[in-house]
Amino acid sequence: MLSTRDIQFQIGKKTILKGISIDFLPGEFAMILGPNGSGKSSFLKIFSGQTDVYNGSVQYDNTPLKNISKEKLAKFRAVMSQQPELNFPLSVGEVVMMGRYPHFDFTPTKNDHHICNEVMNQMNLHGFKDRNYITLSGGEKQRVQYARVLAQIWESPANGCRYLFLDEPLNNLDINYQQQFLQLAKIFKSHNTVLIAVMHDINLALQHADKLIFLKDGELVVAGPPAEVVNEQLIEHVFGVKSTIIENPLTRQPLLIFE
Repeated sequence: MLSTRDIQFQIGKKTILKGISIDFLPGEFAMILGPNGSGKSSFLKIFSGQTDVYNGSVQYDNTPLKNISKEKLAKFRAVMSQQPELNFPLSVGEVVMMGRYPHFDFTPTKNDHHICNEVMNQMNLHGFKDRNYITLSGGEKQRVQYARVLAQIWESPANGCRYLFLDEPLNNLDINYQQQFLQLAKIFKSHNTVLIAVMHDINLALQHADKLIFLKDGELVVAGPPAEVVNEQLIEHVFGVKSTIIENPLTRQPLLIFE
Protein backbone atom coordinates (compact mmCIF):
# COMPACT_ATOMS: atom_id res chain seq x y z
CA MET A 1 0.00 0.00 0.00
CA LEU A 2 1.05 3.59 -0.64
CA SER A 3 -0.01 6.21 1.88
CA THR A 4 0.39 9.97 1.74
CA ARG A 5 -0.33 12.18 4.73
CA ASP A 6 -0.68 15.96 4.74
CA ILE A 7 1.48 16.49 1.65
CA GLN A 8 2.34 20.17 1.27
CA PHE A 9 4.56 21.57 -1.45
CA GLN A 10 5.68 25.04 -2.43
CA ILE A 11 7.72 26.55 -5.24
CA GLY A 12 9.00 29.88 -4.02
CA LYS A 13 6.03 31.64 -2.49
CA LYS A 14 3.49 29.68 -4.53
CA THR A 15 1.73 26.81 -2.75
CA ILE A 16 1.27 23.89 -5.13
CA LEU A 17 -0.19 21.21 -2.81
CA LYS A 18 -2.22 21.89 0.31
CA GLY A 19 -2.28 18.93 2.67
CA ILE A 20 -3.08 15.91 0.46
CA SER A 21 -3.80 12.69 2.37
CA ILE A 22 -4.85 9.52 0.56
CA ASP A 23 -4.19 5.78 0.44
CA PHE A 24 -3.52 3.80 -2.76
CA LEU A 25 -4.16 0.07 -2.55
CA PRO A 26 -2.71 -2.80 -4.57
CA GLY A 27 -5.14 -4.26 -7.08
CA GLU A 28 -6.84 -0.96 -7.90
CA PHE A 29 -6.18 1.34 -10.85
CA ALA A 30 -6.13 4.85 -9.39
CA MET A 31 -6.23 7.86 -11.71
CA ILE A 32 -5.56 11.47 -10.73
CA LEU A 33 -7.45 14.17 -12.62
CA GLY A 34 -7.72 17.94 -12.48
CA PRO A 35 -7.19 21.08 -14.56
CA ASN A 36 -3.75 22.31 -15.57
CA GLY A 37 -1.91 23.67 -12.57
CA SER A 38 -3.91 21.66 -10.04
CA GLY A 39 -0.80 19.88 -8.72
CA LYS A 40 -1.24 16.44 -10.31
CA SER A 41 2.30 15.96 -11.62
CA SER A 42 3.84 17.57 -8.52
CA PHE A 43 1.94 15.11 -6.34
CA LEU A 44 3.19 12.19 -8.43
CA LYS A 45 6.80 13.43 -8.24
CA ILE A 46 6.53 13.53 -4.46
CA PHE A 47 5.01 10.11 -3.80
CA SER A 48 7.24 8.50 -6.45
CA GLY A 49 10.38 9.79 -4.73
CA GLN A 50 11.51 12.10 -7.54
CA THR A 51 11.72 15.02 -5.11
CA ASP A 52 12.09 15.18 -1.35
CA VAL A 53 11.46 18.91 -0.89
CA TYR A 54 8.00 18.77 0.68
CA ASN A 55 6.23 18.57 4.02
CA GLY A 56 4.19 15.57 5.09
CA SER A 57 4.87 11.86 4.82
CA VAL A 58 4.84 9.13 2.18
CA GLN A 59 4.94 5.46 3.13
CA TYR A 60 5.46 2.33 1.03
CA ASP A 61 4.11 -0.76 2.83
CA ASN A 62 4.36 1.13 6.14
CA THR A 63 7.99 2.13 5.50
CA PRO A 64 8.68 5.89 5.19
CA LEU A 65 9.79 6.75 1.67
CA LYS A 66 12.63 8.86 3.05
CA ASN A 67 14.06 5.71 4.68
CA ILE A 68 14.25 3.80 1.37
CA SER A 69 17.41 4.23 -0.67
CA LYS A 70 17.10 5.29 -4.31
CA GLU A 71 18.79 2.05 -5.36
CA LYS A 72 16.36 -0.14 -3.46
CA LEU A 73 13.33 1.90 -4.53
CA ALA A 74 14.23 1.52 -8.21
CA LYS A 75 13.90 -2.26 -7.93
CA PHE A 76 10.17 -2.18 -7.20
CA ARG A 77 8.97 1.28 -8.26
CA ALA A 78 8.89 2.51 -11.88
CA VAL A 79 7.85 5.93 -13.15
CA MET A 80 6.89 6.99 -16.66
CA SER A 81 7.23 10.77 -16.90
CA GLN A 82 5.31 13.03 -19.28
CA GLN A 83 8.08 13.77 -21.77
CA PRO A 84 11.13 11.54 -21.21
CA GLU A 85 13.95 12.77 -23.42
CA LEU A 86 16.84 10.76 -24.82
CA ASN A 87 19.23 12.46 -27.21
CA PHE A 88 21.71 9.62 -27.57
CA PRO A 89 21.68 7.29 -30.62
CA LEU A 90 20.59 4.22 -28.66
CA SER A 91 18.69 1.32 -30.15
CA VAL A 92 15.17 0.55 -28.96
CA GLY A 93 16.48 -2.62 -27.31
CA GLU A 94 19.08 -0.61 -25.40
CA VAL A 95 16.45 1.87 -24.17
CA VAL A 96 14.20 -0.93 -22.94
CA MET A 97 17.20 -2.56 -21.21
CA MET A 98 17.66 0.69 -19.24
CA GLY A 99 14.66 -0.44 -17.22
CA ARG A 100 16.71 -3.38 -15.98
CA TYR A 101 19.69 -1.28 -14.80
CA PRO A 102 18.66 -1.44 -11.11
CA HIS A 103 18.77 -5.24 -11.25
CA PHE A 104 22.34 -5.89 -12.43
CA ASP A 105 25.79 -4.41 -11.82
CA PHE A 106 27.68 -4.44 -15.11
CA THR A 107 26.28 -6.97 -17.55
CA PRO A 108 22.61 -7.91 -18.05
CA THR A 109 21.79 -11.53 -17.29
CA LYS A 110 19.88 -13.96 -19.49
CA ASN A 111 16.85 -13.19 -17.36
CA ASP A 112 17.20 -9.45 -18.05
CA HIS A 113 17.33 -10.11 -21.80
CA HIS A 114 14.36 -12.47 -21.52
CA ILE A 115 12.27 -9.85 -19.70
CA CYS A 116 13.09 -7.13 -22.24
CA ASN A 117 12.19 -9.41 -25.14
CA GLU A 118 8.95 -10.38 -23.46
CA VAL A 119 7.97 -6.77 -22.83
CA MET A 120 8.82 -5.72 -26.40
CA ASN A 121 6.66 -8.55 -27.70
CA GLN A 122 3.80 -7.37 -25.51
CA MET A 123 4.18 -3.85 -26.89
CA ASN A 124 4.56 -4.96 -30.53
CA LEU A 125 8.08 -3.55 -30.52
CA HIS A 126 10.22 -6.57 -31.33
CA GLY A 127 10.62 -5.48 -34.95
CA PHE A 128 11.94 -2.16 -33.62
CA LYS A 129 14.65 -3.72 -31.45
CA ASP A 130 17.57 -2.48 -33.55
CA ARG A 131 16.00 0.82 -34.64
CA ASN A 132 17.61 4.10 -33.58
CA TYR A 133 15.36 5.49 -30.85
CA ILE A 134 15.87 9.10 -32.01
CA THR A 135 14.36 8.32 -35.44
CA LEU A 136 11.04 7.11 -33.99
CA SER A 137 7.78 9.04 -34.05
CA GLY A 138 6.37 10.52 -30.84
CA GLY A 139 3.93 7.65 -30.40
CA GLU A 140 6.61 5.03 -31.04
CA LYS A 141 8.90 6.66 -28.48
CA GLN A 142 6.03 6.62 -25.99
CA ARG A 143 5.58 2.88 -26.49
CA VAL A 144 9.32 2.29 -26.01
CA GLN A 145 9.33 4.29 -22.78
CA TYR A 146 6.36 2.32 -21.52
CA ALA A 147 8.22 -0.90 -22.31
CA ARG A 148 11.23 0.44 -20.39
CA VAL A 149 9.27 1.10 -17.20
CA LEU A 150 7.41 -2.22 -17.43
CA ALA A 151 10.73 -4.05 -17.80
CA GLN A 152 11.93 -2.35 -14.62
CA ILE A 153 9.26 -4.00 -12.45
CA TRP A 154 8.23 -6.92 -14.66
CA GLU A 155 8.87 -9.40 -11.86
CA SER A 156 6.90 -9.13 -8.64
CA PRO A 157 9.13 -8.60 -5.58
CA ALA A 158 9.48 -11.44 -3.11
CA ASN A 159 7.96 -9.26 -0.39
CA GLY A 160 5.61 -6.29 -0.52
CA CYS A 161 4.12 -4.57 -3.56
CA ARG A 162 5.50 -3.23 -6.78
CA TYR A 163 4.56 0.29 -7.85
CA LEU A 164 3.85 1.64 -11.33
CA PHE A 165 3.31 5.39 -11.78
CA LEU A 166 2.30 6.89 -15.11
CA ASP A 167 2.21 10.64 -15.82
CA GLU A 168 -0.12 11.24 -18.77
CA PRO A 169 0.94 7.97 -20.42
CA LEU A 170 -1.33 8.24 -23.48
CA ASN A 171 0.31 11.29 -25.10
CA ASN A 172 0.93 10.87 -28.84
CA LEU A 173 -0.83 7.50 -28.99
CA ASP A 174 -3.62 6.49 -31.36
CA ILE A 175 -6.79 4.87 -30.03
CA ASN A 176 -5.54 1.31 -30.52
CA TYR A 177 -2.40 1.81 -28.44
CA GLN A 178 -4.26 3.83 -25.81
CA GLN A 179 -6.48 0.84 -25.18
CA GLN A 180 -3.50 -1.53 -25.27
CA PHE A 181 -1.62 0.57 -22.70
CA LEU A 182 -4.58 0.62 -20.34
CA GLN A 183 -5.34 -3.08 -20.70
CA LEU A 184 -1.71 -4.05 -20.03
CA ALA A 185 -1.66 -1.76 -17.00
CA LYS A 186 -4.81 -3.44 -15.70
CA ILE A 187 -3.12 -6.84 -16.01
CA PHE A 188 -0.27 -5.48 -13.87
CA LYS A 189 -2.63 -4.30 -11.14
CA SER A 190 -3.87 -7.83 -10.52
CA HIS A 191 -0.41 -8.93 -9.39
CA ASN A 192 0.05 -7.05 -6.09
CA THR A 193 0.74 -3.76 -7.84
CA VAL A 194 -0.06 -0.21 -6.75
CA LEU A 195 -0.99 1.41 -10.06
CA ILE A 196 -1.48 5.19 -10.37
CA ALA A 197 -1.83 7.35 -13.49
CA VAL A 198 -2.21 11.08 -14.00
CA MET A 199 -4.84 11.48 -16.73
CA HIS A 200 -6.42 14.21 -18.82
CA ASP A 201 -9.10 12.22 -20.65
CA ILE A 202 -12.00 11.98 -18.19
CA ASN A 203 -13.99 9.45 -20.19
CA LEU A 204 -11.04 7.07 -20.51
CA ALA A 205 -10.54 7.40 -16.77
CA LEU A 206 -14.21 6.68 -16.13
CA GLN A 207 -14.04 3.47 -18.15
CA HIS A 208 -10.78 2.09 -16.76
CA ALA A 209 -10.21 3.44 -13.23
CA ASP A 210 -11.19 1.76 -9.99
CA LYS A 211 -10.57 4.98 -8.05
CA LEU A 212 -10.60 8.59 -9.23
CA ILE A 213 -8.81 11.39 -7.38
CA PHE A 214 -9.80 14.94 -8.32
CA LEU A 215 -7.46 17.83 -7.49
CA LYS A 216 -8.11 21.54 -7.88
CA ASP A 217 -5.79 24.39 -6.89
CA GLY A 218 -3.59 21.96 -4.97
CA GLU A 219 -6.41 20.57 -2.85
CA LEU A 220 -8.06 17.15 -2.82
CA VAL A 221 -11.66 17.64 -3.91
CA VAL A 222 -12.90 14.04 -3.77
CA ALA A 223 -11.65 10.47 -4.19
CA GLY A 224 -13.54 7.24 -4.76
CA PRO A 225 -15.03 4.84 -7.33
CA PRO A 226 -16.13 6.60 -10.55
CA ALA A 227 -19.83 5.75 -10.22
CA GLU A 228 -19.90 7.09 -6.66
CA VAL A 229 -18.01 10.38 -6.97
CA VAL A 230 -18.60 11.71 -10.50
CA ASN A 231 -21.54 13.99 -11.18
CA GLU A 232 -22.25 17.09 -13.26
CA GLN A 233 -21.74 19.40 -10.30
CA LEU A 234 -18.29 17.96 -9.59
CA ILE A 235 -17.17 18.34 -13.21
CA GLU A 236 -18.33 21.94 -13.32
CA HIS A 237 -16.66 22.72 -9.99
CA VAL A 238 -13.31 21.14 -10.91
CA PHE A 239 -13.07 21.95 -14.62
CA GLY A 240 -15.49 24.84 -15.09
CA VAL A 241 -17.47 23.10 -17.85
CA LYS A 242 -21.05 21.92 -18.03
CA SER A 243 -21.73 18.30 -18.83
CA THR A 244 -24.35 15.58 -18.81
CA ILE A 245 -23.69 12.08 -17.54
CA ILE A 246 -25.16 9.08 -19.33
CA GLU A 247 -24.51 5.37 -18.95
CA ASN A 248 -22.02 3.81 -21.33
CA PRO A 249 -24.10 1.06 -23.01
CA LEU A 250 -21.06 -1.27 -23.24
CA THR A 251 -19.42 -0.91 -19.85
CA ARG A 252 -22.33 0.45 -17.74
CA GLN A 253 -19.91 3.08 -16.43
CA PRO A 254 -20.62 6.83 -16.44
CA LEU A 255 -19.97 8.64 -19.72
CA LEU A 256 -19.61 12.42 -19.91
CA ILE A 257 -21.19 14.45 -22.70
CA PHE A 258 -19.90 18.01 -22.72
CA GLU A 259 -22.06 20.96 -23.70
